[in-house]
Amino acid sequence: MKKFGLLLIGITAGIIMLAHVGPVLGMIIGLAVLYYAFKGFIKAESTGKKVLWGILGFFAISITLSNVPALIGVAAAIVVYLVYKNWNKTENVEKEESDPFTNFEKEWEQLKKNF
Repeated sequence: MKKFGLLLIGITAGIIMLAHVGPVLGMIIGLAVLYYAFKGFIKAESTGKKVLWGILGFFAISITLSNVPALIGVAAAIVVYLVYKNWNKTENVEKEESDPFTNFEKEWEQLKKNF
């Protein structure tokens, strides 16, 4: 039953992630332009160049802020990763905890080591 729940969560997060590919790419481009505009602004020595880099930085901030829904896509990608990572964990943990003989054997080995 847990695998069915993980499957539903994974499919839903995957669809959301695919729906937000465009805003994610737009945000990446906007952040890259903003980074280079900031670096150019810091390196510029004349006032005219600083104004041009500042205007370019303002446009880059506008691009980045208009793609805020990309954060939903990034969160969905993280959920898909967590579902993938926990896919086989749920069954193994339950089997080890429910088997009384393996727990007894583990504790017996620990008692032997202590003496």
